[in-house]
Amino acid sequence: MAFLADTLGRIKPSATIAVTNKARELKAAGRDVIGLGAGEPDFDTPENIKEAAIKAIREGKTKYTAVDGIPELKEAIVAKFKRENGLDYATNQVTVGTGGKQVLFNALMATLNPGDEVIIPAPYWVSYPDMVALFGGVPVAIEGPAMTGYKISPETLEAAITPKTKWLIFNSPSNPSGAAYTRAELKALTDVLMKHPHVWVMTDDMYEHLVYDDFEFTTIAQVEPGLYERTLTVNGVSKAYAMTGWRIGYGAGPTSLIKAMGTIQSQSTSNPCSISQYASVEALNGTQDFIARNNEVFKGRRDLVVSMLNQASGITCPTPEGAFYVYPSCAGTIGKTSTGGTRLETDEDFVTALLEEEGVAVVQGTAFGLAPFFRISYATSTEALEEACTRIQRFCGGLR
Repeated sequence: MAFLADTLGRIKPSATIAVTNKARELKAAGRDVIGLGAGEPDFDTPENIKEAAIKAIREGKTKYTAVDGIPELKEAIVAKFKRENGLDYATNQVTVGTGGKQVLFNALMATLNPGDEVIIPAPYWVSYPDMVALFGGVPVAIEGPAMTGYKISPETLEAAITPKTKWLIFNSPSNPSGAAYTRAELKALTDVLMKHPHVWVMTDDMYEHLVYDDFEFTTIAQVEPGLYERTLTVNGVSKAYAMTGWRIGYGAGPTSLIKAMGTIQSQSTSNPCSISQYASVEALNGTQDFIARNNEVFKGRRDLVVSMLNQASGITCPTPEGAFYVYPSCAGTIGKTSTGGTRLETDEDFVTALLEEEGVAVVQGTAFGLAPFFRISYATSTEALEEACTRIQRFCGGLR
């Protein structure tokens, strides 16, 4: 359609949202579908956080706020970074957006010129390359192969850096793989970045609190203080606090960047929802006890899913360190034909046939930049996961 902007040709709709919508449509049509596409905890938002929101409504805190966050929330974020990450920020180094996605979007819009390169480890969250392309940047995917636990090496990072590189977008624990980098692994990467002062780092720490088996989370600016002045540390309340729909993300970095991001937000959404901001103050300042309890449940689900998938013919599934995803390989199913008569040439064929024949909705690895794999979110009931994995085993067992 000639009326639409050329830039739309650079981006695709979110594959994860598309799978979730397809599962919803099939359910509405009466199909028995188990949706494992959405990256969303099935736990309810904790009561203390909900009560803080209700209190804010009753107190009339329903007006416009400062564009990039109320002072109380910025102070809570500053305290969080100091307490949990050993990072010192002032409130003018903090921005609050409508979800972590807007914070990333604002940062890229504020900094990218046409032709600027952005390094993105693959498998990656589906939105990173499209955001980069939207602003005329060039996404440069570098592979973290399955045999290294989906982690990139210092050598791979070094080889990808050019004079045009502006950012490295770094996500640990990872969506989609659940891979989390140890302090030593991060130090090896930061040693490379210290040799290239023109490269900035955007760390997406959204899954920081969702780690298992005594894994200790660290973030890049914490591991290498020399990168503090060129790192944007992004986080939010969506995942650990079961607040996906509240839409609050935040970032901290150099004041010049934060100010530029605020200018963009002032001309787009203005402030994030006032009620959500007051709820987020309580999330960050209030009790954190529920996080460990929720993580125990997530860990049990992870172990169940990994065990059952590894018993499916043609599937291999590594055990991730964090987040609530597994990223199994379906390479052993490629070239085979399903019971319903579909020949599986790609991971997209695999997930389509799985949905149509067994009613299990997962997301193809192609969408995350590394094939042939698929992503399962185990942020749903244990019963649903057990049934879904049984169906996957049956589907794979029927391949010829």
